[in-house]
Amino acid sequence: MEAAKKKEVLFTVLAIAALLIVLIVLEQVLPTTHILFTVLRKGAIYALVAVSMNLLNGFTGLFSLGQAGFMLIGAYTYAIFTMPTAVKLSDSVYKYYDCAIHFDMPLIPALLCAGIAAAIFAALIGLPVLRLKSDYLAIATLGFAEIMRAIFQWDTLGPVTNGANVLRKYIDLTSIKLPFSDKPFPPTLFVFLVAGICIAVIMLLINSSYGRAFKAIRDDEIAAEAMGINLFKHKEMSFVISSFFAGIGGALLAMFQYTVQAAQFKSAMTYEILLIVVIGGIGSVTGSCISSFLFIACSEWWLRFLDEAKYNLPGMNILRSGFRKVVFSVIIMVIVLFFSKGIMGDRELSWKRIGAFFKDPFGLKRKKKLAAEAEVSGNG
Repeated sequence: MEAAKKKEVLFTVLAIAALLIVLIVLEQVLPTTHILFTVLRKGAIYALVAVSMNLLNGFTGLFSLGQAGFMLIGAYTYAIFTMPTAVKLSDSVYKYYDCAIHFDMPLIPALLCAGIAAAIFAALIGLPVLRLKSDYLAIATLGFAEIMRAIFQWDTLGPVTNGANVLRKYIDLTSIKLPFSDKPFPPTLFVFLVAGICIAVIMLLINSSYGRAFKAIRDDEIAAEAMGINLFKHKEMSFVISSFFAGIGGALLAMFQYTVQAAQFKSAMTYEILLIVVIGGIGSVTGSCISSFLFIACSEWWLRFLDEAKYNLPGMNILRSGFRKVVFSVIIMVIVLFFSKGIMGDRELSWKRIGAFFKDPFGLKRKKKLAAEAEVSGNG
């Protein structure tokens, strides 16, 4: 068992190294405007946010819909802290207000501050709402996200958030520089590194004693409390940690979009993240990651031709603007019908499962083996 575990770890490290090398090569070969980079960057960002939501919904059993609100807090915190002081004091961004933040921060500390700001709000919000359960908790957290979006657009917070106006001219993906060098850091590689490190930390947490306590609360709160697990403390911990990584995800999304505006973080964004979690499998980290890239690839790339009338066959006028969303909705319905527990269910992807899939892709050998065992047991 020990040798097999070491072998699996070695394969994982080699696969990650190969992925990073491929990303570096792609960014050197393909033009920066290629749609593939949009899919990779946005997919990685959504994977991080989906895994953070899965930590709550899938591993702790808390039905929360406040992810967009915490992403908003992280995005604004990052943008305000990394915007150069000279820009804040000029009229190029804050035209109608005098910015109250008269300092700026480097990239990494600002990312951490984005997560910390979201976590602080989560800690405060969690005190009352985590005493609710099921749908009531979902409604409360969704209401929090909508309230935060409205507050950030108020003129009262204008000296900080610039009101309902757009924030820009902060450190984005194209302005990241290598340390002690003027060469730009590969944007897609940066997003993958940050998202990968955060997801790895979440996986370590899930496999720790705290993660086992989260799963116990999910399975049976009464039994977990009888075992000595402090329910509120662990729920609050899960809520705060999930919000911390959602805040970092919001900061990465701000870097990807080059602008920040509260109107971008609607409840529809939370529903997209929830849909990704359900498609991937509630309680599966790798399922959330796989479904994130599939979701973004379908919505942003593979089905885009359905919006263009020039691809219509003679005598047909089906393809037009918006038809892509119709087909995408049908695909999602089919996936939910045939994969009721998601692509991965509550399991994780492993090299053993990958090898078994290639040996028996349709499960025919396994079905024959089970049928033979059933026949033997029936004859016995």
